Amino acid sequence: MKKKKLSLSAKVFIGFGLGIILGIIFKEKILIIKPVGDIFLRLIKMIVVPLIFFSIAAGVCSIGDMQKLKRIGSKTLIYYLLTTALAGAISLTLANIIGPGRGLSAEEIVGTGMVYEATAAPTIGDTILGMVPDNIFTAFTTANLMQIIVFSLFVGIAIIIMGDKGVKVRNFFESGSDVMYTITGMVMETSPYGVTALIACSVGAYGMKIFGPLAIFIGTVYLCLISVVIMYAAMLKLIGKASIKQFFRKIPELWLVTASTTSSSGSLPVTLNVTKNKFGVDEDLGNFTLPLGATMNMNGGVCFYAASVIFVSQIYGIELSITQQIMTVLMATLVSVGAPGIPGGAIVMSTMLLTTMGLPLDVVGMIAGIFRIIDMGTTTMNVTGDVVSTICIARGENMIDDKIYNDSMAKSTIGVN
Repeated sequence: MKKKKLSLSAKVFIGFGLGIILGIIFKEKILIIKPVGDIFLRLIKMIVVPLIFFSIAAGVCSIGDMQKLKRIGSKTLIYYLLTTALAGAISLTLANIIGPGRGLSAEEIVGTGMVYEATAAPTIGDTILGMVPDNIFTAFTTANLMQIIVFSLFVGIAIIIMGDKGVKVRNFFESGSDVMYTITGMVMETSPYGVTALIACSVGAYGMKIFGPLAIFIGTVYLCLISVVIMYAAMLKLIGKASIKQFFRKIPELWLVTASTTSSSGSLPVTLNVTKNKFGVDEDLGNFTLPLGATMNMNGGVCFYAASVIFVSQIYGIELSITQQIMTVLMATLVSVGAPGIPGGAIVMSTMLLTTMGLPLDVVGMIAGIFRIIDMGTTTMNVTGDVVSTICIARGENMIDDKIYNDSMAKSTIGVN
């Protein structure tokens, strides 16, 4: 009798649990295996830029019809902006009700950690201008994903306009996309080891220390994230016309990766595979919407931003007016669009938001010390939002295979081309 091979997703799950156990047992000593996790993250970063470039260009030109491209593009932007704004409004409401900063003083919270200097918040004009590259080579070398996406969109549109003359170029990008998926599969084979090391080091470094004065704040952020999950479920049921049960049966495979990498961009290879092979979304659509979502759809991040503003304002006894709180939601949405989909990117962006609202930055250093715990949840919700919005768009465009979506025996997708 042939022995059944353990799937890669099962190995990742085992690695996740093993990492927690190792972190609890060895504590800070487990940091000796940190290079293993760092190598895994470097491998992921290595493939992100070319993967986005080839997948978006190939995805755009595969759509073929300019009118269809405009329709899908406008839907994508609307979904991402609206869901981000809604997540921010929900989180702001919950944070006001819970009051994570009530009863706390700045002296109890401010630590001796890293100091973050205030950074001017970007205006809408600055955000839009920052999306357009003035030197595409600089965009690639600095991994400015939004600028790379904009350039990729131009490349894909140009190929469509060229018609028959662009066939060879189109074939080049489609082949390049296939090559990147193959490399992705190779990299993801190392994920069980990377996940084990990343989780072990996180648990070993922080342990139970996080359950101090910041415990209520952490709990508030996670409650906000849970409320966003409810919003996702409603979207799937009402707009996506899809089984909620099947979705939450299959999505944890992706969550293991997002929680360990804490990077929307770094999780992109797995997000693309899960959306295609687990949920039956047309590959061309996923290649277009998901890389965009990894850089501008930060539903989880906006939960953190909204909770942070309320947390800091309550610690310092600063009353925010209704107008200021509405401005917080709008600014949080804007900031989340410009936030890099990389580990810890939200910390930098939160300083912009706090500065704009006229709030002190002293607490940010302490939050940064335990941000990895928060980032595991916010990144997971960011990426989940990308998948849910893509499923909803796919339903409207008739670009989803219900047989695959409803197949409870669908194959593991981590590392599958």
